[in-house]
Amino acid sequence: METIDYYNNFADDFIDATLNLDMESLYQPFLAELPESARILDVGCGSGRDTLAFKNKGYQIDAIDYSEELVKRATSLTGAQIKLQSFYEVCEYGVYDGVWACASLLHCERSGLAEVVGNLINALKPNGVLYMSFKYGDSDREKDGRKFIDLNGTQAKALVEYFDVVQQIQHWITADQRPEHQEKWLNLLWKKHA
Repeated sequence: METIDYYNNFADDFIDATLNLDMESLYQPFLAELPESARILDVGCGSGRDTLAFKNKGYQIDAIDYSEELVKRATSLTGAQIKLQSFYEVCEYGVYDGVWACASLLHCERSGLAEVVGNLINALKPNGVLYMSFKYGDSDREKDGRKFIDLNGTQAKALVEYFDVVQQIQHWITADQRPEHQEKWLNLLWKKHA
């Protein structure tokens, strides 16, 4: 089974597990860096939880996901037109004040991560901010038919140093919000130079 099949086959289970998590503490550092009525791209929006939260806070929001089933449900939840698109296909240039990639790039092939992140950076305006989160660790693994890449602080540092147009302004580790999960998450906040 491919990672995408998991999300198409188990869309409702995934939404049940993630939709009502309180993400406010993750939104705050990201939104603090953005201008009022900023334009945000939600990459791998899943249930549409974060898209809806940003929309309700008055931001202009575009969202993509690669699972047809999640796109249907997120469109229904948010009233926004969620685009069926992979993070490998992002090709905008200088459009967004913020790019939000919460728990999505962890499904990227490690060999393609720098290219995908580079495309997300390209999509940002000068002074734009990129948020990414990965499960904390250093392995490539498979679980329930889904492929994951984990990231630790050293790997994140190597990744940000690959790009001369951004700097890391914050990184922090959080516990998983779901009661039955013990994992830690690495949160990264990068800012594009003016």
